[in-house]
Amino acid sequence: MTDSKSAPDFIAPHLRGIPKSGIRDFFEIVAGRKDVISLGIGEPDFKTPWHIRERTISALEQGVTRYTSNFGSPELRKAIAAYMEVSFKAAYDWERETLVTVGVSEALDIALRSVLSPGDEVLYHEPSFVAYAPLVSMAHAVPVPVRTYRRDDFRLTVAELEKAVTSRTRVLLLNFPNNPTGATLTHADTQALADFAIRHNLLVISDEVYSELTYEGGRHSMAAIPRLRDRLVLLNGFSKAWSMTGFRLGYACAPAPLIDAMTKIHQYCMMCASSISQCAGVEALSAGDEDIADMRESYRLRRNYLVGALNDLGLDCFMPRGAFYVFPSIAATGLSSYDFAMRFLDAHDVACVPGDAFGASGAGYLRCCYATSMEQLKEAMSRLQAFLKKL
Repeated sequence: MTDSKSAPDFIAPHLRGIPKSGIRDFFEIVAGRKDVISLGIGEPDFKTPWHIRERTISALEQGVTRYTSNFGSPELRKAIAAYMEVSFKAAYDWERETLVTVGVSEALDIALRSVLSPGDEVLYHEPSFVAYAPLVSMAHAVPVPVRTYRRDDFRLTVAELEKAVTSRTRVLLLNFPNNPTGATLTHADTQALADFAIRHNLLVISDEVYSELTYEGGRHSMAAIPRLRDRLVLLNGFSKAWSMTGFRLGYACAPAPLIDAMTKIHQYCMMCASSISQCAGVEALSAGDEDIADMRESYRLRRNYLVGALNDLGLDCFMPRGAFYVFPSIAATGLSSYDFAMRFLDAHDVACVPGDAFGASGAGYLRCCYATSMEQLKEAMSRLQAFLKKL
């Protein structure tokens, strides 16, 4: 056996400095513990709707197991284009302006790699999904976090962006509704962000995988802004709203030259998304909002309970209007996010994610996912009350 200390080091230098996922690192600690109530992993607790599973089974039985076009099946791309037209009045040519990917994560990765050169800067808001900064770095570009604040309900403001933009900035990366805060944008916010991107000649990459899980204020997609069309890559998928995480199915809508560039990477590293999953995607879109409505209402009720309970316990928590996360402040306890999460886990077997796993701006907060049963949420809050009493 080779001594690891003397073994040659083949790891690329730019990869060494990229941390592992703070979410996954924390849940490696959780793994193996029994009877833990998890408010951590952002995965719906609902089963995929039966008619989608049935279509998947039927596709397998019929032998739909071959490669599709690199772009994705025509049937699914047509359904995506139709969905965008109905949802946002955004017209996309299904043949040239849509691409089916292996989840939204792949779509984001290849979008960034398609447009970035070494030294380019990408503005993104914090707290943010853990993959954003690493994916920018792996594209040999520079991630530039822009802080969002509780006082603004964690909405991104142009005032903060203007402090961070430089002559090297090339991309504005957005995620609303937001993971981890649940923040959404108003119509005025989207208009202001569009103006900012145009003023500074930026490409906008908008990850809207939680778009369908918006509870109040309406869905304000960047795709609904006509003047942004030539500089927008819209990303969405099926994991969250349709409870299809294991299907690994996402998509991108963008001007044809950008889709063509993204497909060059996609065809060499992925070839195509699963043919069976693509059949499931067609079926999901065929039902419109019907599948999503009941799940969304259940999430809304859970959200209302959890925000009320956290505030009653003295942990300041704003009312998120989208996704399925709350982001309470634990600053009043005097503990760091990590210490609070670990002590709560050790003492009461409840797992929440430390807020600074989502960037330095998340220090002093926790992310709690309410994609779990109301019974589990109530038990978790009962245990939290007991934990806080002992601090």
